[in-house]
Amino acid sequence: MSRRGVVRLIAVSVLVAGALTPVLSAPAAGVTLPAGFAEQVVFSGLTQPTELEFSPDGRVFVAEKGGRIKVYDDLADTTPTLFADLSTNVHNQWDRGLLGMALAPNFPTNPWVYVLYTYDAPPGQTAPVWNDFCTDANNGTCVVTGRLSKLQASGDVMTGTEQVLIHDWCQQYPSHSIGDLEFGADGMLYVTGGDGASFNVVDYGQLPAGNPTNPCSDPTNEGGALRSQDVRTTADPTALNGALLRLDPNTGAAAPGNPMISSPDLNTRRIVATGLRNPFRLTMRPGTNEAWISETGWSTWEEVNRVIDPTASVTNFGWPCYEGVPRQPGYDSANLPVCENLYAAGTGAVTDPFVAWNHASKLVAGEACPTGSSSSTGIAFYPTSGGPYPAAYNGAVFFADYSRNCIWASLPSTPGGLPNPANLVTFGSNAATPVDLEVGPGNELYYVDHGGGTIRRIRYFPGNQPPTAVINATPTQGPVPLTVTFDGTQSTDPDPADQGKLTYAWDFTNDGTTDSTATAPSFTYTSAGTFTAKLTVTDTLGATNSSTVTITPGNQAPTATIDTPVAGTTWRVGDTITFSGHATDPQQGTLPASALSWQLRLQHCDGTCHTHVLQNWMGMASGSFVAPDHGYPSYLELQLVATDQDGLSHTVVRRLDPLTVTLTFATKPGGLQLVTGGVAQTATFTVTVIQRSTVTLSAPTPQTRNKRLYTFGSWSDGGAQTHVITAPTGPATYTASYTGSRA
Repeated sequence: MSRRGVVRLIAVSVLVAGALTPVLSAPAAGVTLPAGFAEQVVFSGLTQPTELEFSPDGRVFVAEKGGRIKVYDDLADTTPTLFADLSTNVHNQWDRGLLGMALAPNFPTNPWVYVLYTYDAPPGQTAPVWNDFCTDANNGTCVVTGRLSKLQASGDVMTGTEQVLIHDWCQQYPSHSIGDLEFGADGMLYVTGGDGASFNVVDYGQLPAGNPTNPCSDPTNEGGALRSQDVRTTADPTALNGALLRLDPNTGAAAPGNPMISSPDLNTRRIVATGLRNPFRLTMRPGTNEAWISETGWSTWEEVNRVIDPTASVTNFGWPCYEGVPRQPGYDSANLPVCENLYAAGTGAVTDPFVAWNHASKLVAGEACPTGSSSSTGIAFYPTSGGPYPAAYNGAVFFADYSRNCIWASLPSTPGGLPNPANLVTFGSNAATPVDLEVGPGNELYYVDHGGGTIRRIRYFPGNQPPTAVINATPTQGPVPLTVTFDGTQSTDPDPADQGKLTYAWDFTNDGTTDSTATAPSFTYTSAGTFTAKLTVTDTLGATNSSTVTITPGNQAPTATIDTPVAGTTWRVGDTITFSGHATDPQQGTLPASALSWQLRLQHCDGTCHTHVLQNWMGMASGSFVAPDHGYPSYLELQLVATDQDGLSHTVVRRLDPLTVTLTFATKPGGLQLVTGGVAQTATFTVTVIQRSTVTLSAPTPQTRNKRLYTFGSWSDGGAQTHVITAPTGPATYTASYTGSRA
């Protein structure tokens, strides 16, 4: 099992569970940035935002995963207009949804907004088919497609109907769906899409097990993740999964000059790069047609990939035959013809990542960013000159990891030059669930906080950094009169000269007046209503920051209760779990079902945890779901939110842990390599998995050990050399027997 040459910055390590495309997680407590930088929340109150675009006229477009696009008049606007609602067509479940958006060049004179989303229907059917709810979304039967469209803008609203440019990207599994889109300097539209394959097991089109035909009509040994190499399998029509496309933005057809523009297959003509698993984010190096891709990996590696010249030839990044720089052990061991042919072509047939990081290793030595769960999710270039950041950042490329909540920068060796993959700095640790990076007005870096529903800006203050206002209030609700004790003592300032010297201004009713300058005042509300109390802190050089809290005298929040499942409930993959709950309110009494909303989340943990929203239910007192198939360690969270008629809410969360089983993997003779879940290890070893989850077993053959050549003979369970098992409910041992001969 050979490897490609070692790429710069990659620490060889082992293990961890496969990474999914990111979704909801709790907002970070506070990002840590280099000296002189500070983060500000620009917009808040969004629902799972995914993409941010700035219009030349000052407007800001934000896409939400569920299919809604909102537009702000400018950075000071707090009440966005709904530009478009595509939620009927968008399949919003697990990691599927509206993920990509771009404004046409010269917008709004050229009044088109381009969108890329998961379409809520299998091939040949009309949305909505699933209505955002597949009973068992990750069993391979919840088949959907992808859609690239353009929407015409008239002011702040969409006019006319959606104009579909491409409808393709068949997907069986609810992750690595579609990706992103950007315009190049050539005016062409560049688009990415994921492979739509299983994130639990080696998937080459044989899933779901027992199906007489592949639901995406893939030929034998050419489906699943191998769709990412579809341009190399010419016996069937080419799919667009796992590829970068270069398109005519008016028609969606292949752009002139594409490397395979003479192919009789229309999709083949569109493709300029292939071998991608989940190219979640895309950016173009300013002034060029270089495409830079933030690629979310599987079991071990995350990547940033660079397509230097999209019209020269088709760039192949190797997935699933390679992950990072090495061969991917799970797909290598399966001896699949598509991968074996690629290996035989030599290392020159694939392109190494610009930067790659191992899930078990830090990217920058000594950094605060954690290891473990990882997902590459954002990328943006800083201008080569003229920005407010220090000159070292001129021409740098910023990239992010949603699971690690980290933002890095690859700096040029000379300011304004090409980013140097050996010159990496940790730009932001403990960031707030970043899923998109953009350089916006003022040449400042903005990012989308998916979990917290905010848009954040990172500013540079070379002389004096502003303070951070932190407001605490107790109580925030209750009967009239209501006396509230306020406290601003947790407010901070990063400049040493300002420590302990902040001044405070309180506006208890948001009427524009200063009611107190104390650090921790009290105020009595004598009438019922909803009030916004505001604290403004000022440092010694006049820099300010404000924070608010809502006070509701005369009204108290409801109390939500989850009745079932009860605390301590456990589950196996495939179990049907029913849920029910209720809520009471001091003013309204028992709340109706319409006041209740539920969310099912999966916490994917490996060193750190990140969250995947699996399903939402609105206006229901009860329901059910099927426990998902997923790698371990992970667990479920079921959340109930009760909201009263005045908007006050209460949230309760129930943790649901899986039942696990320990599986032992051995070889005869001992000490040979086996692959489980895409990770190679030396037998004998054990793996803990969720009961009834699916696991790929592979016995690489041939292998050489101690100058003897070993050829696979059989598995103790009678399975093929590479096969998928369903984990039992009790401990089990799987042994691969080999026949040895002198090498």
